[in-house]
Amino acid sequence: MRKYLLLLQILLVSASVYSQVIPDQSMLKAHAPATFKANFITTRGTFTILVTRKFSPAGADRLYQLLATGFYNQNALFRVQKGYVVQFGICNDSAVNYFWDKRPIQDEPVTTGNLKGTIAYARDGLNSRSSQLFVNLKDNFKLDTINFNGLHGFPPVGEVIAGFDVIESLYGGYGFEPANHQDSVMKQGNRYLKMKFPELDYIIETVIIDK
Repeated sequence: MRKYLLLLQILLVSASVYSQVIPDQSMLKAHAPATFKANFITTRGTFTILVTRKFSPAGADRLYQLLATGFYNQNALFRVQKGYVVQFGICNDSAVNYFWDKRPIQDEPVTTGNLKGTIAYARDGLNSRSSQLFVNLKDNFKLDTINFNGLHGFPPVGEVIAGFDVIESLYGGYGFEPANHQDSVMKQGNRYLKMKFPELDYIIETVIIDK
């Protein structure tokens, strides 16, 4: 436990000082604890997630690595489909985006359902989970078993445990449309989104909670 707390303190200092950086390769070996929490401070308020490693070990490790390096700071909540999902996970730095995009994690089976408030990785092919996440705004049972592009379901990695009302209040007037512009956002970052979709909400900062 002492070693874990020391590592966490180091990672948190790094995240606060070096937001959205290309991490050292050693970060890819960092493992998440059995459970951990993180606050997402947004333009609408704060929500808190609880990540449970046994749901998706590789997914939890990757999320821990991303949070520890400040990846989600200044991320747009670019896909807000009321009554379905909220999606995010493209940062404001193209080099950082491509670092993680080129290092996806292996697929894992669905071990817990896509219930309202659960969080899972977005993906579009085999072994393509990298940084994009979505929050289920309702019980999306079809996402447990859906088959396409060789995929079978979306395995949740955690859940929202506080501030779900904040997520429900996010601006959703654009619906799915910003998701059609992901290539441009990967390259140009928030500048592109603020020009095309000025009403979007953003994650201002994320903080891993050690207890």
